[in-house]
Order: sequence, then structure tokens, then C-alpha cells
Amino acid sequence: MPSVAVLLLALGTGCSSASSEKARVAEEPGGKAGAKASATKGTDGRPVDIIRTAVAKARATSARIEETVVTRGAGKEFILSVAGPFDLAADRGKLSVDFPGGAVDHMDEIFNGGKVYLTRTVPKGHWAVIDRAEARAHSLLRAPLNDPELVLRQVAAIRGVSDQGTTTIDGRPAHLYRGTLDYRTLTLGLVDEHRERLDAVRKAMGGGLPSSARVWVDEEGRPARVELSAALNTQTVTATMDLTDFGKPVEVTVPDPSRTIPTDAVSGVLPG
Repeated sequence: MPSVAVLLLALGTGCSSASSEKARVAEEPGGKAGAKASATKGTDGRPVDIIRTAVAKARATSARIEETVVTRGAGKEFILSVAGPFDLAADRGKLSVDFPGGAVDHMDEIFNGGKVYLTRTVPKGHWAVIDRAEARAHSLLRAPLNDPELVLRQVAAIRGVSDQGTTTIDGRPAHLYRGTLDYRTLTLGLVDEHRERLDAVRKAMGGGLPSSARVWVDEEGRPARVELSAALNTQTVTATMDLTDFGKPVEVTVPDPSRTIPTDAVSGVLPG
């Protein structure tokens, strides 16, 4: 895998609890409290306000999440997929993560009570458990532990939004908006070590890091699809997340404590 692709879809290293990054992840705009508080407020019709209101509506309910992260470069393509129901208001959900061709190509995740449980291959039938708030990502446009909450926070921080008109998604009417993400938002949740590597790449590119964000808002004012992308030299990464089945109950079953192994670090492509 090319060196930049490794940066985008990193293999190895674990979670970090560095205080500087922890503070960054907790900040607004797009922070949970701020988004939910604005969910019932009106909008003056500005595209950026429409998007932020849409994100707030999503984060105040549940949805089925279907996400793909596609990394391309040097004639190769790597695709990771994430899917499952998630109650964004109650902070619980269950996700399946697949990376065809990987050394480990599948993982299940359960989010509940501020913890995330991840299936382990050894010992079989056991789960790793980690604090959700402590998790960090190790590659660009990957949410820590594939957390859809962070993706929505990035979307809420969109800039330079323009109205692209009406369209459809899977036959459903939607309104498309387009904007960009600043570097701070692109690297939200990224572990310090990998941000430093990315800083070096950005400097070599003259200080810029091309990015784009697209948001499809449905007739109820909710985000039906979000797409975030970035380019590094000849490499590109695109994360696309569809949200459907809004408002449906989400139940999760937490693994028995006897089958869980606490950890403060995870590694590999699947957890991000």
C-alpha cells in the first residue's frame, strides 16, 4: 500500500488519550450539546444553517447507518464499509465493519453506556471494551471506532456552503448542499502522532489540503446522505454515510463482563 494510503487507511497503533486532542474533540462547533440545543430553533434559510439544523435533527433521534470509506491511489482502491442501527440521542448502537481482503476482514461493535465493545479474534467469542471518549482515529476521514457521531460533527462544521438544487437518493427527494471542511475539522478525532505526519504532508503540498463536503437533506430536513472527501497528492479518500429508518428503536445487548477484556488501545484498519 502506498505510503500516503497507509496514512489515510492506517494499519496499526492504538488509541491515544492525549489531552490536547481530547480537548479538540470536545469543542464546538458541532459539539453534541450545542447541536441538540439548536434542534428546535428555526433557520433563516442560509444553506449552512439548514445543514446544521439537519444534523441536529439526526442527532436527536435514531437512524440506520450505512457508510463506506474509499481510498484510492497508485491504481489501487481500498473499500471499508460500516453498517447498523444507531440511536444518536441515547448514545447506543451496533455496527458491523467489513474490509474485504484485510488480514481481519470483519468486526462487530456495540456502543452503550460510554463504552464500545469490539469483537476479538483471539480468544474467540470475547470482546475488547474501550471508553468511547478516549478513542482516537489513525487515518484521515476515519471516525474513532467508526463512531457516526463524529462524522456528523464534521458535517456541522462545514464552510462555504452553496445550494446545489434538488435531486433524489434511492428515489427519495433531497436537496443537495456543497461546501468545504477546514483542516481542523478534517483532522477532528485524529491521534496526535498521525496529525503530525499529516502536517508534514500538507506542508509538502504547499500548505493546502483540498477537501469537499456534500450533504443531501430530505423533505423532513434531515441528512439523508453526507459525503466528505480529501486529496493528498495522487491519493484520495472519500467517506459517504447514508442515514435511513429515522426514529426506529435501537436495542443492544452488552457482552457479559466475563467475556470482555478492557483496553485503552486498539489497532488495525477496522476500528479506524
